[in-house]
Amino acid sequence: MTDQKKKPKAVIVGGSIAGVSCAHTLILAGWDVVVVEKSYAAPTGSPTGAGLGLDPLALKLIQSWIKEPELLNKATLPLTIDQNDAIDCEKKVKWTLTRDEDFYCRAAHWADLHALLYNALPPNLFLWGHHFLSFSVSSDKGSVKVKATAHQTNEIIEIVGDLLVAADGCLSSIRQSFVPDHKLRYSGYCAWRGVLDFSGNENSETIIGIRKAYPELGKCLYFGLGSGSHTVLYELLNQRLNWIWYVHQPEPDLKRNSMTTKASSDTIQNMHKEAEKVWLPEFVRVIKETREPFINAIYDSEPLEQIYWDNVVLVGDAAHPTTPHAVRSTNMSVLDAAVLGQCLKKWGAQNLQSALEEYQSIRLPVVSKQVLHARGMGRIKQGLVLPDRPSFNPKTASSEECQELQQRLMPFFSDVPAILL
Repeated sequence: MTDQKKKPKAVIVGGSIAGVSCAHTLILAGWDVVVVEKSYAAPTGSPTGAGLGLDPLALKLIQSWIKEPELLNKATLPLTIDQNDAIDCEKKVKWTLTRDEDFYCRAAHWADLHALLYNALPPNLFLWGHHFLSFSVSSDKGSVKVKATAHQTNEIIEIVGDLLVAADGCLSSIRQSFVPDHKLRYSGYCAWRGVLDFSGNENSETIIGIRKAYPELGKCLYFGLGSGSHTVLYELLNQRLNWIWYVHQPEPDLKRNSMTTKASSDTIQNMHKEAEKVWLPEFVRVIKETREPFINAIYDSEPLEQIYWDNVVLVGDAAHPTTPHAVRSTNMSVLDAAVLGQCLKKWGAQNLQSALEEYQSIRLPVVSKQVLHARGMGRIKQGLVLPDRPSFNPKTASSEECQELQQRLMPFFSDVPAILL
């Protein structure tokens, strides 16, 4: 009886949605997996992150990874309508510019989705509280050594694997080691955002008011286009409203290597005053009652020319930092993971270069176009000038111009890669 072949091993740096998704797909492809994550523990009911939208393909893929697929529907709410409204800031009225009733996405809270994916993995895959330091590829390109330090003990550990998966986000230090001159591009605006938990207050004046102004909350993704600004509003499970307000401002000073900053009390007071000038009073009340709103600096980058080198591969925001206007970031990460897993399964560890080359050939053309389309969509909705047209004015826009606001115009919007069929 012959000895069983030793499983190939992958080291995944970053345990957010991209990393935890890759853990699933690589295990399914027959790989051993270890995930290096700087957070001390998995988020458990914490308010980490905010809302996100999952498209039909991402939903189908996630359901195939978890033991109880129905849990995904129980943790999300439908987003069957994509609607763009114009907001008259002076008269405080709104009207519909475009409406797509065949959207078929679902809304999730980041922490809920992460918990669902994480809890469906085998135990002890994650090295929590470990900060990635460096990596080195062996001279024969046969292995990769990763160094990380444990936050609590300062002990440096080394992990040797056959593949390094960089899921370390848009500020990826692994990407920087290959393309040191590749810079993130600041969009010119930030996202003020928060999640209002209204459990126990379902019949409050604020909730009754917002449901009257936005009657299809619970199934509609609402965009509100004002003068040089726009908002997003949709409902999450368990009596929560997710809202976003994009505000022009100078590039912030990013601290602690994060795109997200907590808002100071002075900043929150100023935000409330500015909101009253611009948005419907029902929306303003939601903003005012939200505890701990935060600020996301909005960045993307020019598409990369490659997303793998030797036995190191980029996934998620490390591979394609994108603006959030087209509900793509999480969906792109999930699809990256699925395609990478299938390529590794198809080619086997002994043909790793062929597997990574096919992954790149499938994903790079798609994500490159999607990043640029999301950038353009953000500029249109934010009232910024594009190279080929003047700024979008919701009060005077033609019906053809309004149609460009729809999510379904995203390149490869409903495309399913052949390797997943």
